[in-house]
Amino acid sequence: MDYNRLTPEEEKVIIHKGTERPFTGEYLNNKVAGTYYCKRCDTPLYRSEDKFESACGWPSFDDEIEGAVKRVRDADGHRTEIICNNCGAHLGHVFLGEGFTPKQTRHCVNSVSLKFVPEKKEGLTAAYFASGCFWGTEYFFMKAPGVKQTSVGFMGGHVDNPTYEQVCQKNTGHLETTEVVFDPAVTSYEEMVKLFFETHDFTQTNGQGPDIGPQYLSCIFYSDPAEKAIAKKYIDILTDKGYRVATLLKPASIFWKAEDYHQQYYEYKGTLPYCHKYTKIF
Repeated sequence: MDYNRLTPEEEKVIIHKGTERPFTGEYLNNKVAGTYYCKRCDTPLYRSEDKFESACGWPSFDDEIEGAVKRVRDADGHRTEIICNNCGAHLGHVFLGEGFTPKQTRHCVNSVSLKFVPEKKEGLTAAYFASGCFWGTEYFFMKAPGVKQTSVGFMGGHVDNPTYEQVCQKNTGHLETTEVVFDPAVTSYEEMVKLFFETHDFTQTNGQGPDIGPQYLSCIFYSDPAEKAIAKKYIDILTDKGYRVATLLKPASIFWKAEDYHQQYYEYKGTLPYCHKYTKIF
């Protein structure tokens, strides 16, 4: 099987059955509606409505998506491991009879074993793109046909509700990100992806234009396997054209909206982006 590539830290947990430190996981306090997928194979495992607070230090669920999770008795006979039923990725352990919820079940899951996909808005689709300074990224998307709303903010980091000043310190893990809400009856996710690549230098590895730093990297935050496949399709097309694509692909997580003065920045300033421009490619 062609599974997702894992970092060494992810391999320690998912392949070698390690455990992330308690109270450090990305999804421990996540209360956004959506679905949790297997980090290794993108199989849907848990729904947000089955997540609850157990104060144990790891995300807890009292139920799984039917058929998605397999239980395996530990070799010592004391605990029951839970693994992805599709690829065997280690998720954590399951405990029974603790009284947290009426289901008397607690799936204690490592955040690092999961990807979270937010629930899509009714009738509209939200997509998330990072391509350097979010002022310039939003400038082009807000003018695109079928786009109903745009917002700028931060995604992909480990600090809740970060400020712009915190992100600029380059240690929160967030990327400057634009949320693009579009009408799929008018346009498509493919059109959004094409516009993303045509409005920035997706070959730059250390930022975007004169803006250097990890918060300015090129990245598509995909919300489901279908979006990931479309993004990869266009990366492959660009690679075949001879480009060295530096764009990252990451699962969408919580989108933290930036301060009001960042929203529609160039529209209110009456100026043009300094590090983004449109270049026809496709």
